[in-house]
Amino acid sequence: MNQLMEHYRKVLAGEKQPSPVEQLIGIRLVEIEAGRAIFDLEATRGHSNPQGTLNGGVTSTLADIAMGVAFGTTLQADESFTTIEMKINFFKPIWNEIIRADAKIMKKGQTVGFVDCSIFNEDQTLVAFATSTCMTLRGDKAKGR
Repeated sequence: MNQLMEHYRKVLAGEKQPSPVEQLIGIRLVEIEAGRAIFDLEATRGHSNPQGTLNGGVTSTLADIAMGVAFGTTLQADESFTTIEMKINFFKPIWNEIIRADAKIMKKGQTVGFVDCSIFNEDQTLVAFATSTCMTLRGDKAKGR
């Protein structure tokens, strides 16, 4: 089991704290396995934009975390990664409800991987869809990340 997977399994067990941004926004891990991660967020008025709906940046952050963790679960001990591209489509506005991001690796090569993330509301309606291209870092480029 890699370090990221071990860390997040401890988060699920209540033995470790999630990352600062997860705590700040209220993003919670629901499930984790190699190549897949599910997180949720209770969207509240505090997450809203001037129109009163969930801010797109918050939704994007939820997707980014889910996709990054899904990709990170497949790395070796001496590897890290960075996101080199991310895209998100918004299909439906969100007000005050729980949304769930389900991210999974679609393709992973030696250096580059492609991850997708479906975001659903409480009615299981697809409200957003994101993709991410991640690059595996090794050697000096992976240190300190």
